[in-house]
Amino acid sequence: MSDRKREILQEAIEMIADEGYGNLSMRALARANGMKLGALQYHFRTREEMLRALVEQIAEEYQQAFDSMGREGESPSIREMAEFVLDDSAGDILLSDRLWPQLWAMQQVEPLVSDLLEDVYAGYMTVLEEALEKKGADSPRAEALCLMSMMEGESLFTGRGRRWESDRGAVYETILKYIDERYGE
Repeated sequence: MSDRKREILQEAIEMIADEGYGNLSMRALARANGMKLGALQYHFRTREEMLRALVEQIAEEYQQAFDSMGREGESPSIREMAEFVLDDSAGDILLSDRLWPQLWAMQQVEPLVSDLLEDVYAGYMTVLEEALEKKGADSPRAEALCLMSMMEGESLFTGRGRRWESDRGAVYETILKYIDERYGE
């Protein structure tokens, strides 16, 4: 992907995080990038093409951050995965505690976004489920879903600007303590 396409998609991420997904149109994105609609369509012919590239870029950023975690040749532990999600390792670039709630809402009305985000979560789910199997979890799939729900929900309730933001540190520690006690991490 060209640097210019990445710049355009970064602007789309900022628009979604700052203004909400409802304000993301091809025309608005072109204006935010200081270009005419025709110039934007040179890079992304349709809104669907732009949305696909956007979610793929988000997934790529997270995958790169995820791949850099853990030890050489070993899968990350349950705790390392939890810290990755809770610390939001790829979040600075993606403004993720503001972006993800918008993406969650967006997937309710954009089937393409829903399909792509489900693919992102499926990859994460597979690694978490495998780690739980290694720890002898009674029901690895159910426990992986439960842990994912808990960790993803944390940003919804304690993310920047949220009502319980001041409790974020305590929630973070509570989740890690639960993982340590349950899985001996």
